[in-house]
Amino acid sequence: MAKAFASQGDTGEKTISFTEVGEGLYAFTAEGDPNSGVIIGDDSVMIVEAQATPRLARMVIEKVREVTDKPISHLVLTHYHAVRVLGASAFGADTVIMTDKARSMVVERGQEDWDSEFDRFPRLFEGHEEIPGLTWPTTTFTGSMSVYLGKRRVDIMQVGRAHTAGDAVIHVPDQNVMFTGDIVEYHSACYCGDGHFADWQGTLDNIRAFDLDAIAPGRGDALVGREMVNAALDTTGDFVRSTYRPAARVAKGGGTLKEAWDAVRAECDPKFKDFAIYEHCLPFNVARAYDEALGIETPRIWTAERDKEMWAALHG
Repeated sequence: MAKAFASQGDTGEKTISFTEVGEGLYAFTAEGDPNSGVIIGDDSVMIVEAQATPRLARMVIEKVREVTDKPISHLVLTHYHAVRVLGASAFGADTVIMTDKARSMVVERGQEDWDSEFDRFPRLFEGHEEIPGLTWPTTTFTGSMSVYLGKRRVDIMQVGRAHTAGDAVIHVPDQNVMFTGDIVEYHSACYCGDGHFADWQGTLDNIRAFDLDAIAPGRGDALVGREMVNAALDTTGDFVRSTYRPAARVAKGGGTLKEAWDAVRAECDPKFKDFAIYEHCLPFNVARAYDEALGIETPRIWTAERDKEMWAALHG
């Protein structure tokens, strides 16, 4: 029987966790599904990542209301992917923040990404009829910006390319906690289909330099304590290297994408096959690694059609 495309076979609801990662800081996690973050200020709340739909966003809001009745004033989106941004309307935040580069990627490939991810993650897009359209920021920046939630300062920064070219991280200095988006994962595969392999480790090193007390990663459990933080940074770096090096070796040697796929599986399966969304991510990761090794600097746009053609070629 043919392998179910992407996450189409993943139909079971996940158990939600809401973990305090610092004073007034929470990670909303769900067994490898996309995470969200919560930053409670003096008078209002900032949300990090909007989820795929308003239905899922309301699950985040429900958890927020268990700990505070302060209004949600800000929403920060670490990158442009549909499963991260299309639930934004439910939060009703007046200020929606992305990097300039992330916004440009919505312009360039936002609709194609929505169509692509809709087919990849049918469970996450239940209730998609409520999505009003593409999510656009009200505020953008390049480099860094700070938001003050009363006296609480929140620094939103670009610390390097990794998961996408427009990645942002959110640092709360008074607790030394960071929300990293999909630059860092925990016991979940990195999705590298729009990534920059050559830059990813340097970006992880820039995050490590903060000597963080906790991280809310893009997927997987909250990382509380420096030992857990550093272990996740190590594993994420290993995952990215273990994907790129075999694919690059094959590509530069004139081998086929299927041969690169076999080489990456041989390297990654023993270490990562039990990670969340591993089987989903691997074909997209290999395709991007193969392209980058051949000098394709800007990740090619994934469309619903390209997704399925690639999947069939590697699983045929």
